[in-house]
Amino acid sequence: MADHSELQGKLGYVFKQVELLSLALTHPSVAHESAGSAQHNQRMEFLGDSVLGLVITNELFEKFLRFGEGPLTKARAQLVNRRTLAAQARRLNLGEYLILSRGEELSGGRTRQSALADCFEAVVGAIFLDGGYGEARDFLLRCFKDGFGELDEIPNLENPKGELQETLQTHSNQPPEYELTSVSGPDHDRLFECRVKHGGLELGRGLGKSKKEAESMAALAALKRLREISDATEASE
Repeated sequence: MADHSELQGKLGYVFKQVELLSLALTHPSVAHESAGSAQHNQRMEFLGDSVLGLVITNELFEKFLRFGEGPLTKARAQLVNRRTLAAQARRLNLGEYLILSRGEELSGGRTRQSALADCFEAVVGAIFLDGGYGEARDFLLRCFKDGFGELDEIPNLENPKGELQETLQTHSNQPPEYELTSVSGPDHDRLFECRVKHGGLELGRGLGKSKKEAESMAALAALKRLREISDATEASE
């Protein structure tokens, strides 16, 4: 069995049953290559998906007491969609540790969004089986704190750029300006960074797998900053 000590360091969790982690890293293509006889991570992914949903749902429920089912459901959808889960897997470099069939390896399976998202969920399931709900929750909250901040503001999933423009229009007719600041990564896995300015001042920056997504994340960052300024102003009056 491979030594996964480096990966466990990245996860911030040491397995008592390291074979659970190995199983979580095993792509279904391995079973297909061996005529279906090998175990793979799909069942563990199924379990991890439910654990993930419960943890994030509970966090949203506890943090956003003023919001009803609709906004909470939309916020959860943004936090646990395939794209964001794959981003978490990339941050942990899970693709490097995936156990793939030769064909899947040759076709770029280590960087495929679906494989990375599934692996992340399977790792959550493995931690749950090995250490229980508390350990899985701690792992997920570390991941989402790094990736999304402290969830201090519930995201506007419908149109953050529109919400920002409406917010700014209460004081000025000048629209926000979006600027692409950098593009990094290989052609098949680009990462865009944008910033949004208003009146010559930078209000926020955002990252995304497309320019549009990066602009939306910049708008969310700007909305959060404007709310913080507003709250501070109200507190000082």
